[in-house]
Amino acid sequence: MANPTFMHSRRPSPIPISAPLLLMATFLTLLWIAGGASREDALGQVVVRVGACLIIAAAAVLGPKPVWADIKPVAVLLLAATALPIFQLIPLPPEIWQALPGRDILIMAGEDHLWRPITMAPGATRNALFSLLVPLATLLLLAQTTQKERAWLAPSLLAVITSAVFLGLLQFSGIRFNNPLINDVAGNVGSIFANRNHFALLVAIGCLLAPVWALSHREGLQWRAPIAAGLMLLFIMTILAVGSRSGLLLTALALVVAMAAIGKPLQRRAKRIPRWVFVALVGIGLIVVAGFIWASFVAGRVEAIDRLFATAIDEDLRNRARPTIMAMIGAYFPVGAGLGGFDTVFRVHEPDALLAIQYLNQAHNDFLGIALDAGLPGLLILAVAIGWWGVASAKVWSKPFDTDSALARLGSGVLLLVLVASITDYPARTPMIMAIITFSAVWLARARTTLPQARPDL
Repeated sequence: MANPTFMHSRRPSPIPISAPLLLMATFLTLLWIAGGASREDALGQVVVRVGACLIIAAAAVLGPKPVWADIKPVAVLLLAATALPIFQLIPLPPEIWQALPGRDILIMAGEDHLWRPITMAPGATRNALFSLLVPLATLLLLAQTTQKERAWLAPSLLAVITSAVFLGLLQFSGIRFNNPLINDVAGNVGSIFANRNHFALLVAIGCLLAPVWALSHREGLQWRAPIAAGLMLLFIMTILAVGSRSGLLLTALALVVAMAAIGKPLQRRAKRIPRWVFVALVGIGLIVVAGFIWASFVAGRVEAIDRLFATAIDEDLRNRARPTIMAMIGAYFPVGAGLGGFDTVFRVHEPDALLAIQYLNQAHNDFLGIALDAGLPGLLILAVAIGWWGVASAKVWSKPFDTDSALARLGSGVLLLVLVASITDYPARTPMIMAIITFSAVWLARARTTLPQARPDL
C-alpha cells in the first residue's frame, strides 16, 4: 500500500531565502568553477579553500545554530579523517621516527639528528589537511539547513550536474577553452574537471539523481518524469562521448541502482495509466536511446566504446607499477608514508623500468593509496566508514519508498558509485566530489531521524 504521507505530499513551497541556502548556492557555484582539480598546485585549490574558509566564517556569523544529532556519524568520520593528517604532522624526536618502517632513506640523507613528523612529505600532508576545508564547510551548511530548505538541495545538485554536462558538450563540439583554475588536458572532454574519469562519475551520479528526483514527487509522471528522461538521455550520450571506460561501468551501475530505488513506486504510479500506454512509452524510450547510441556509433562519436578495445599507455603504466606500489605499502606499514605524499614517495621507489615521459601522480586505486599514505589508521577509518554505509544502506533500502527514504537511497547509491570509481581512480580527492560525498552521507544519515510528518518533496 502506498505511503499516504508521501502520496499526498504538497507541492514544494517557493525557495526559502536563508543564509545557509544562499551560502550553499554560492559554494556550489565556486566548486563548479574551480573545484575540478585534484593536484595541489592547481590554482583552483587556493580559490576553493579560501572560499571554504569564508563560507565557514559567514555561516558561523549569519547562520543558525547547526544541528548535529541526526548527522553525528558523518561528523565523527570527518573529524577522524581530519585528525589523521594532523597526527602525521606532529614532530617526533629522532629516536622515535627512526624506529618507524621505511625511514632509512631519511637517515641516509643526514636527517638522523632532526625532529621529523611521521609523514615523509610534510608539505603534501598539509595540503591534504587543507583539502578537508571543503567537506567541513559543506557539512556545516547542511547542519544549518531546515527540512524545508533541504527540499531544494537535490534539484540544485542536479542543476550543477546538468550545467557541467552542457559545458562538456561544448567541448565535444570542438569549442576549445582553457580553465586557468584547473590542470585540464587539451582535447579531453572533462567539463569542469581536469580528469575525464571524474567528469564521467559526475554524469553517472546524474543518471541516478534524475529518476529519483522525478519519482519522489506525487506528480512525477506528469512533468518531472519527462524532464528526467530527457536528462538521462543527455547524460548517457555524454558518457559515450567522454571516452571514459570506467564511466560506462559507473553509468550502467547507476541505472541499475536507480531502477532498484524507483522500481516499486514506478509500478504503483503506472497503475493509473493503461498498461498498453505504459509498455508503449517504455518501448519508445528504449528505441530512442538505442537509436541515438547507434547513430553516435556510426558517426564515430562513441569514444568510450572505442577505448574499450584499446590498451592505453597510462593503463599499461598503472598495471606495471602495481607491484611497486604493493611493495611500498609493505615497506611503510603500519604507520603509512603520509597523506598526499604518493608522488614524492613513489619517485624514491620507482624502478628504472617505469621511467618514461608519463608518470603516476596517484596510485589510481584509492584503497591502495590510503593503505600506502595512511597505513593502518587510515584503513581502520575507511573500514568504519564502509561499515556504516553498509548498515545504514541496508536499513534505508528495506524502508518503503517516500521522500525521506528516496534521499537516503540516493545518498547510498552515490556513495556506492564513488567507492566503485575509487578502485581505478581517485575521484574523492577533487573538491566537487568531496562536497557531493558529504551531501550523500548526510542524506543517508538523516534517514533514521527525519519525522514522517515533516517530509518535504525533493
